[in-house]
Amino acid sequence: MSSENTAIDTVTDVPVSTERFLTFISDGLTIGVSTDYVTEIITNHSITMIPLVPDYVTGIINLRGQIIPIIDIRLRMGKPSISYTNTSCIIVLNINDTNLGIIVDSVQQVIDIDRSQISPVPTENHQELINGMISLNERSVLLFLDHEQLTEVC
Repeated sequence: MSSENTAIDTVTDVPVSTERFLTFISDGLTIGVSTDYVTEIITNHSITMIPLVPDYVTGIINLRGQIIPIIDIRLRMGKPSISYTNTSCIIVLNINDTNLGIIVDSVQQVIDIDRSQISPVPTENHQELINGMISLNERSVLLFLDHEQLTEVC
């Protein structure tokens, strides 16, 4: 089931294409991932370390008999590692039939975004794994996770 909807703006009579995004915090950044890819959010799950993988792959989990690789999104974006807290959690994603989990600092909320309002990230601020951004209010910017780049490790 897709989370994308098309509606008509009642002021301009222009079609508006909205999509639902789960927002989370990582290294002080608000990031969104399409709810089309989110399977579930889990906490307090034991991660088994595995050798010979990039440092941002923290290990694997066994989720109801399914082995899922876990990526620390901070490390994957080149940020420093931190200790996990009681707000840290794993967002389990299914992208093109590839299951993986990403560890995030905290999950925020699900919001509807007008896709036409998403702008490219300026080149001087470009972050790996981020393919768009939008201002939510005068202080915060939502960055959008590039799903395809994320699965390249798996």
